[in-house]
Amino acid sequence: MTNREEAEVQISELDLLSSMFPYEEEFSVTDQLAVAELKHYVENESAEMPSSKVQFILNVKPEVSNDSMVEFSMACALPLKYPTVLPEITVRSSLLSRSQQIHLNSDLKTYLMQNCSGEPCMLSAREWVKDHAAAYIDKELLSSSVTTSNAMRSEDITFTRLWIYSHHIYNKQKRKNIIDWAKELALSGFCMPGKPGVVCVEGLQSSCEEFWSRVRRLTWKRILIRHREDVSLEGGGHAEIQKQRKFSTLEEKCFDAHGARGNHMDLGQLYRFLEEKGCADIFQMYFGVEGH
Repeated sequence: MTNREEAEVQISELDLLSSMFPYEEEFSVTDQLAVAELKHYVENESAEMPSSKVQFILNVKPEVSNDSMVEFSMACALPLKYPTVLPEITVRSSLLSRSQQIHLNSDLKTYLMQNCSGEPCMLSAREWVKDHAAAYIDKELLSSSVTTSNAMRSEDITFTRLWIYSHHIYNKQKRKNIIDWAKELALSGFCMPGKPGVVCVEGLQSSCEEFWSRVRRLTWKRILIRHREDVSLEGGGHAEIQKQRKFSTLEEKCFDAHGARGNHMDLGQLYRFLEEKGCADIFQMYFGVEGH
């Protein structure tokens, strides 16, 4: 199979997964740029090989014997030579101990090596996880989780949106941290680098506070929470949280950078972006003037 044929197989499989699992809580691509590179490579014969692997998350909810729902997250990466080589898959769950997670992932890899070499196998891998992963769970952890889950249902959960202001955001590592930590904590929003720097994150209150705790520990000339929004959600289910979101993921936004160092953003474009998201009032909180 040629490199271009392998890329075509990857695009086809991604399209299939997207059609079978249309909701973000089931299937989400974590690196859209890699997908765009892959499509460009397939559609243009003169294009160079993509520089990065396509990465995505598949979430699986197998039923377990005591009627609680357990979720497994499959963090997947497709090497450039996939499906000639196997995909890179790591299965995680809060109910797996470290040794159980290693055991589960080792058994999944053995299954793929024996049954799927050279063929698209993401659906097969997902089915295997759905059918077998629950057997690896620590029964004591599972019992504790059910108790905690029931307790959480009786309490309100708080959805939080933080609007963070920084004197400037230039450093590439800080910008990468902001995006990576948001993904890890299931937060959406945006980051506008430059001078000044603007960061918005939204999601569960505990996740937003953990994000802020990490960010503020980095070295900054000046950084502060300019505004905070908290909404109490009865029941606190996933659907209620998703309804509150104004952003689907967290991405870096650059608005026609200018200035001697290319570090000043077009604030008019920022205002229009905030207006589209229903957040226009935030502009005055940041900059002390009405947007236009």
